[in-house]
Amino acid sequence: MKVSFVGAANARKKSPLLAAETVIVMPYNQPELARRAATLLASRSGVKDGVLLAIEDVEREGFITVVNRAFEATESTYFGYVAQDAFPGRQWLALAVSALRGRDKHLFAFNDGKWMGALAGFGLVSRAWAADNYDGALFYPGYRRHYADCELTVLALAEHVFGYNANSVLVEVDWEKDKKGVNSSDRKLYVERAQTGFGGKVTAPELIRMFS
Repeated sequence: MKVSFVGAANARKKSPLLAAETVIVMPYNQPELARRAATLLASRSGVKDGVLLAIEDVEREGFITVVNRAFEATESTYFGYVAQDAFPGRQWLALAVSALRGRDKHLFAFNDGKWMGALAGFGLVSRAWAADNYDGALFYPGYRRHYADCELTVLALAEHVFGYNANSVLVEVDWEKDKKGVNSSDRKLYVERAQTGFGGKVTAPELIRMFS
């Protein structure tokens, strides 16, 4: 797996490098942390035809905006999103790709040591499925930091295309994580969208109530 560090502006341009079978995007604002994470993510990926695209969020636009922009600029069959504090198990990506390829699954949740397969906090999607959800964006563009992964998870569960393999480990190493809250405006937006079934795409009450 190759690693490419790019600035936010260059991430908007298509290139042959970004047309690998699998592209993983990692927004970052701490260069040293990001380089350590990228090196280990690549070496433990277990795939050859893949690119880890590390994009510096210079303008502090937020994780979701950067990921969406990278999704639109790339052409891979599979597309994943991780953070700069991700720590991978061995073969983390190979196992995820295997879980999607030819199995009627389109969103894969990595084992993050927290949600136990209930949420794709770090995830991998098949582009053909994801591109149809939000007019070419991966995440609903109204979110900034949180809940976009929750909504994407619910959409996949509603369509029975959600995949998980506990052996595919990708843990967020944030020592202060349990002390942090969530973005209040993102939570409000999620609740509002849940009340509409996320644009009418979800009807099952138990899914609409998830993460609310």
